[in-house]
Amino acid sequence: MADFRTHIQVASVASGLLAGSLAWAQLVTLPEAGLLWLAGTLGGILPDIDADTSRSIRIIFRLFGILGTMLALLYGRQYLPLVDTLVLGAVAYVLVRYPLCWAFARFTVHRGTLHSLLANLVFAGGGVVISSRLFQLPAELAWQLGIFVFIGAMIHLLLDELYSIDLEGRRLKKSFGTALKITEWRSPLANLLLLSLLAACWWLAPTAPSLLLVLQRLLPLSHI
Repeated sequence: MADFRTHIQVASVASGLLAGSLAWAQLVTLPEAGLLWLAGTLGGILPDIDADTSRSIRIIFRLFGILGTMLALLYGRQYLPLVDTLVLGAVAYVLVRYPLCWAFARFTVHRGTLHSLLANLVFAGGGVVISSRLFQLPAELAWQLGIFVFIGAMIHLLLDELYSIDLEGRRLKKSFGTALKITEWRSPLANLLLLSLLAACWWLAPTAPSLLLVLQRLLPLSHI
């Protein structure tokens, strides 16, 4: 499979080119293009969230820890004194960064259900919901962020499959077919959980017309 550096570099370049093209066409502003670039880059490492020893899981759970801290601070700002709010924020980061990260690594299998198209849709849906509900971004921008997360995650799966092809030996490695798959069919409970999360994301996401408008802007053929 491709290493961490390759995943993040390829996802970053591809996302940067696409976001830059949207900015050049004046479909997004430069700050929005920057957010889309970051979303695509993050998506490029999300499928490795189930890799126990990878840098991906450490980076991702640091980001989740920051997100948990922000939620705790927003809650504490309304209901708690300043000192208690700061303590709550610190506790939220530690709990997400260490116990939750350990539990996730302990109970997930690398290249399992989270290394699939279904998981990529959940990653994208989560990006849409967090963008719109937590950060109050406009509906169209939230959907664009979700699409870029999905693109970055798809690049990750494609790279892993390409690295499973031995061109010199003219053979396929044993890992071929384990990265780019719809889902892990042998894990029905995990699939049910992902489907439930995807349904929740769809319910919490902005309205479908916003998604259709975004797709029209991203797909030039739709204007023909």
